[in-house]
Amino acid sequence: MKHISILVPRGAILGSLEGSRQLLTQVNQFFKSMGKDPAFDVQLVGLSKETPISGGAFTVNTNVIFSDVKQTDLIIIPALDGEITAAIDNNKEFLPWIIEQHKKGAEIASLCMGAFLLASTGLLKGKKCATHWMAANDFRRMFPDVNLVTEKIITDEQGIYSSGGAFSYLNLILYLIEKYAGRDMAILSSKVFAIEMERDNQSSFIIFQGQKDHADDPIKKAQEFIEKNYQEKISVEQLASMFALGRRNLERRFKKATANTVAEYIQRVKIEAAKVSLERSRDNVNEVMYNVGYTDTKAFRNTFKRITGLSPMDYRNKYQREYLN
Repeated sequence: MKHISILVPRGAILGSLEGSRQLLTQVNQFFKSMGKDPAFDVQLVGLSKETPISGGAFTVNTNVIFSDVKQTDLIIIPALDGEITAAIDNNKEFLPWIIEQHKKGAEIASLCMGAFLLASTGLLKGKKCATHWMAANDFRRMFPDVNLVTEKIITDEQGIYSSGGAFSYLNLILYLIEKYAGRDMAILSSKVFAIEMERDNQSSFIIFQGQKDHADDPIKKAQEFIEKNYQEKISVEQLASMFALGRRNLERRFKKATANTVAEYIQRVKIEAAKVSLERSRDNVNEVMYNVGYTDTKAFRNTFKRITGLSPMDYRNKYQREYLN
C-alpha cells in the first residue's frame, strides 16, 4: 500500500487539495467493492493541525503534522493562492522536509501553482516542469534553472511530477492512479469522475502574454512596436535599426528579457491575434491569415498548430460555437 502525503500549505487552493484526496480515496472504495485491499494510505499533512486555505474561506483539519511523518511514498503539493513569493515564504518550513523525503525515495507531484513550492526546494533544477500558463513569466524569472514547458499538462521526471493549469491536475492524479493501481482503475476513475483521459497538452488554453517585467527599455519598446504592428512584415534588422542596436545584441537582449527570440515573439503575437479573430469574427481562415500578416497558407497553419496544438479550423470549432448558434 502506497503512503500518500497530501500537503496542506497555508493558502492552498481547496479544489486541488480536496479533488486529489477524493480521487485517491475513491480508488480504495473501488478496490473494497471488489473484495481487494486498499491501494493508498492517504493523509493530509500540514504545518499545524488547523490550516486556513483559499484566502481564509476554509480551514482544513490535517491528519498529521509534517514533522511527524518520518517516511512517505508520494508527496502531493496542491496549488497555492495569493501572491506567490509570500505563499512560498509562508510555507518554507515544508522545504527541508520535502528534500529529506525525496532523499529517502519519496516521489513528489506538484499541482498547478504548487510548482513554485516544489521549485523552491531546488529539486527541479535542470528538469522539466509544468504550471499554470498565466504564471509562466513569473516562474521563469524566479527559477531560470528549471525547464518550464508551458504547453504540457503532465511532466514526469524520474518520479518528480507536475501538472499544468487549474483543473488539469486531475489528469496528473489519473496518471498516478494508473502508475500505482493500474490502467483499469484509472479508466474507472476517469469514467466515474467524468475526466477526459490522455490529455497531454494545454496549448489551446494559453493566452500569450509578452514578458515585460524587465528593465531593458529598448526591448520593451520593441515588444510594443511588434504588438501594434503585427499585421506588417517586421524584421530583426528593422528593429535593430529602429532602436540603434546591433542585430546580435538585439537578439541576445530580447531572448534574455522575454524568453523568446524576436521571430518567436512576432509569431506568438500574430497567432494570438488570429486566435481572437477565430473566436469572435466570421472571417474565414484565409482572411484571418491575411489580417495577421501571413501570406503563406502552409506556414500559417503549421505555426498555428505548433503554438496552439490545434488547426485553425479545429480551434474555431472549439471556441466559436456560441457565436454560430
